[in-house]
This record gives sequence, C-alpha cells and structure tokens, in this order.
Amino acid sequence: MTILAIDQGTTSTRAILFDDALRPLATGQQEFSQHFPEPGWVEHDPDDIWQSVLATCRTALAGADPADVAAIGITNQRETIVAWDRQSGQTFGNAIVWQDRRTAAHCAALKADGLEDMVNARTGLLLDPYFSASKIAWMLENVPAIRAAADAGRLALGTIDSFLIWRLTGGKVHATDATNAARTMLYDIGRGDWDADLLALFGVPASALPEVRDSAGDFGTTDPALFGAAIAIRGVAGDQQAASIGQACFRPGMLKSTYGTGCFALMNTGQRMIRSTNRLLTTIASRLNGEVTYALEGSIFVAGSGVQWLRDGLGIIAEAAEVNALAAAADPDQRVYLVPAFTGLGAPYWDADCRGAIYGLSRGTGRAEIARAALQSVAFQTRDLIAAMQADWPEAGETILRVDGGMAASDWAMQAIADQLDAPVDRPVVTETTALGAAYLAGLGAGITPGPEAFAASWALQHRFTPDMDSATRASDYAGWQDAVRRTLGGHP
Repeated sequence: MTILAIDQGTTSTRAILFDDALRPLATGQQEFSQHFPEPGWVEHDPDDIWQSVLATCRTALAGADPADVAAIGITNQRETIVAWDRQSGQTFGNAIVWQDRRTAAHCAALKADGLEDMVNARTGLLLDPYFSASKIAWMLENVPAIRAAADAGRLALGTIDSFLIWRLTGGKVHATDATNAARTMLYDIGRGDWDADLLALFGVPASALPEVRDSAGDFGTTDPALFGAAIAIRGVAGDQQAASIGQACFRPGMLKSTYGTGCFALMNTGQRMIRSTNRLLTTIASRLNGEVTYALEGSIFVAGSGVQWLRDGLGIIAEAAEVNALAAAADPDQRVYLVPAFTGLGAPYWDADCRGAIYGLSRGTGRAEIARAALQSVAFQTRDLIAAMQADWPEAGETILRVDGGMAASDWAMQAIADQLDAPVDRPVVTETTALGAAYLAGLGAGITPGPEAFAASWALQHRFTPDMDSATRASDYAGWQDAVRRTLGGHP
C-alpha cells in the first residue's frame, strides 16, 4: 500500500508518493503564478492551484496503481482564503494569500477599539492581516458576487485545504481540520468550535464555513475520474503543524522551525494552552481522536523569500544556492543588517506597516555583505522567536531546534542560527517533513502507520550544528540587530 501526500505551498505544489514505511517513491512539483495587484497585496488564482495539484499528483502516481493508494494526506499554506459557489463550484476571483496586508487598517481599528484581548483569549491569535478573518470581511465588503452568494446561502469559504477537499471529492465534502481552523481567527481553540461573536465581528456567515474535523480522519474520497480510482482522504493539517508532526515533535517542549518562504517555529506545549505574554501565538498543533495538542508559535514573514529577493529583485545571485559562498566571502569587519520587513514584521513585533531596510552600508559594502545580512536576518529572527518562547514557558527545558524546509539545506544559515541561539540545531535525514507529516496523518487515519512513539523512533539525524561563536560576538551582533529593528519600527508614522 502507498500514501499520497499533497503539499500545497505558497509558491509551488508538490505531491509525494510514499510507501507504507513512509519512504518517498515518486515526486511531482510545479510552481504557479504569484499576483501582486497593488502594493502589499498578494493573491493566487485558486484554479492555478487546483491544476497544479492535479498535475503533481498525476506525476507522482505515474507508473503506480491508484487502487493501491491507501490514503491521501493534505498539507497547505495556512490563512490563505478562497471563496466559491456551492452550486457551481466556481471560485469568486483570486484567493487572498496569508502574506497579504490589505486589511492592516481594519485590524488596527479593531485593536484601537480594545478588541484584541477578546480575540486573543478565544483564538490564541493577535489582530493582524496575516489571519483569515479580516480577509474574508474584505471579500464580503468588496466583491459583490461574494456578498450576493452569501445572501443567497450559496457561499463556501475555506482555507486551501477545504478548497482542495471540495474539488477532490467533487463537491461532496466541505471540511477542514482543527489546525487550519485555528488560523482563521474565527475558531475558539478552547471550546473547539466556530465562535459566534467573532463571526459577527467580521460579518462571516457560519453557513459558509467548513465542518472542523480531526487531523487524522475521514475527509471523503476522491472523484475516481481524477486519478483512476476513488482514494480516501484521511489526513489534513496546516503546513507548519504537518512539519512539526513530520519532525516527530510529540513531546511537550520539543521545538521545530521550518524555513521556507517565511520561518515558522512551533513548540509543543501538550494539553496546556500557554498564553503568551511576548506576542507569540497560541495555536493547535494537532487534534487526534478528539484530543487537542497545543503549541506556541512564532511566525516571521521573510526567510527563503529574502534569498529570492537577492536573486529576482537585486540580481546579485543567479541561483539561490550561490548565496552561501557569497555570504562566506563577506568582509567580517562590516556590520550590515537587513531587516526584511517587505510585508511588515511578524512575531514578536507584529507591525504590518513598517517596511524593509538595510543598515550599516558603507562605500565598501558589496554583494557579499548584503547576502550575508540576508542569511543572518533569518538567524536573528529565529533568536527573537525562541527567546520569546523561553520567556513564555521557561519550564520547557533545554533548547534543541529541529529544522526543515528549503533553507535548512544551507549549512551557512543553519550554523548562523546555532551561533545566535547558543544551542544545537538538528537537521534530519528527511527534510521534506511537511509532506511526511501529511503522509503520516493519512496513514494514521487509514490505520496503516504506527502510533506517535513508534513514528518518533524512526526520526533520524543527518547533521547537528553546534554553536561556534564567542559570547561577546554573539551579544554584539544581536545588539546591532535589535537596534536595526528599533530604527525600522520607528521609520513610519
């Protein structure tokens, strides 16, 4: 038996076919277009995403018997919201992506009205455009077709997982899992249900929202015309939660950070909801057999996308991999800092309006110093997140950071993170942990993968990065970063 994992990300979609021992057999990957209709706006065409899912799944299944696929697992970019017609299945324009900042003024107004404490108490989140609720409110207010569908009871709303489940099942299932629901800012993570007060606050009709299910469970079966057989969908989780599962972070205190477009660190807190006093998020790590596991999360918006900017925006590298040698060649006496607030700053600052800046430029500054500053910004931001987690939950114990995502392949960046954290950074043999987590959940839902303890025993270390920086240099470098952030935060009205 095999398991098919769909990993629907921000810039590309991957499908990976695993055997029943969770070893990858075949992969399909396809990028899709990004749309930036106005400054600070980020959109995706849902039909582009759908076609990329079909194409990559068919590539991964080429040569395999679809009847042998025991289950599909879905993991997805979170917070991105899609609206479609329940009757026709047609989408109402583009999806609004998690990176989009068009609702910053709306969130600021709600915050000024003193509503953030209530929102945080129920959802674990902060009032920020990052989350889905204000995006939905914007759609309902600004897209007449969406308002008309809502008034007629025909509107369906969902994060990417819900949209894919709907399409894969031929419109038979409108569902999501608890990890994705927890990112909408409409879901009470303590009660485990959509919150009527928040729905009213953002004007969201409850009838348009999906049913919330366990992360490993029954999400219907695919239309057999899609892949040649009806395949059960048995696992769903947001990408960062799926990565945490793929990293086997099942015990309280375990910590992972994923370095993709952005950087997302999750610390398992077990059945305890730790309320952050350092502007982190309290979120759901998983819901299995009705039992919720919570996590503290820190989200930064720019990690790998900073390297993409060096390539596509500045043109100082031709390929992303070139950044490592360039950073290593930088003048050690130059102190250049990049604060990559291209779409604002995430945790623990949560400033949607500030924009990126570079500090410490001199006539001698060149490509190498800017490349180093881009990679170091990821290390500094990771330190921001982990320091906030340690302050929120000091009893969590020793810090050992498990890493994954595309940037985890960079030895230079991972060593910089270990140096800033003054703690080990562990890179596993399998770095495609997001897809692995989705496959594990699907297998769990289908009854063919082992329980968490047995799965955790299979986690294997590829390389441990240990700190190699003296404390004085570490403190001095970080003080320079903090000064750069303060200047950036103060650089707008």
